[in-house]
Amino acid sequence: MNEFVNIALPKGRLGEKVYEMFAASGYRCPELENPDRRLTFENKEAGVRYFCVKPSDVAIYVEKGAADIGVAGKDILLEYKPDVYELLDVGLGKCRMCVAAPKNFRDDNRRTLRVATKFVHTAKEHFSRTGREIDIIKLNGSIELAPILGLSDVIVDIVETGTTLKQNGLVVIDTLFDISARLIANKSGYRFKREKINEIKTKLETCKENKDDKNS
Repeated sequence: MNEFVNIALPKGRLGEKVYEMFAASGYRCPELENPDRRLTFENKEAGVRYFCVKPSDVAIYVEKGAADIGVAGKDILLEYKPDVYELLDVGLGKCRMCVAAPKNFRDDNRRTLRVATKFVHTAKEHFSRTGREIDIIKLNGSIELAPILGLSDVIVDIVETGTTLKQNGLVVIDTLFDISARLIANKSGYRFKREKINEIKTKLETCKENKDDKNS
């Protein structure tokens, strides 16, 4: 296992874009481009081994050492605070963490604010800073439904284009922070594979800069 740098990629559209960056940086893995029932994919010449997991699980695999490096959203890192090194903003998956509510929402400080979200710690930290008393309603999907059906007053969720909010009569009332995907590393793995991991980081950084130049 030590001859490879083990890389956790997020499944889905973000993972596809992340892999494209790795491939463009010299770490292409043809096996991953035509996947079968295997769960790991190797490029022995490049010294990398890939595996794909749920986006929210990438940080766990890296923190626990099953992966040396991985790419996870800043939202995940701020919500779960894994003990990892954050090496690089790869510039993908850009969006925002926001508080949203129905268009006619008016906050009443005399009662507890009901907040629906899957980002429980993020929501608690935000409203703690504002001093607002809240009741968290943890949901794992279709967060926008909560205020529509009267389950919550507001939601805390990721907003990319805002189209889903608009279609459901919701508007952003506060932006907590910007989000993008980050290259992270296991602390122990980084010590033992520092040279190789830094090489990957540098090549990804160059790839990102080249993409930024083309888009400017």
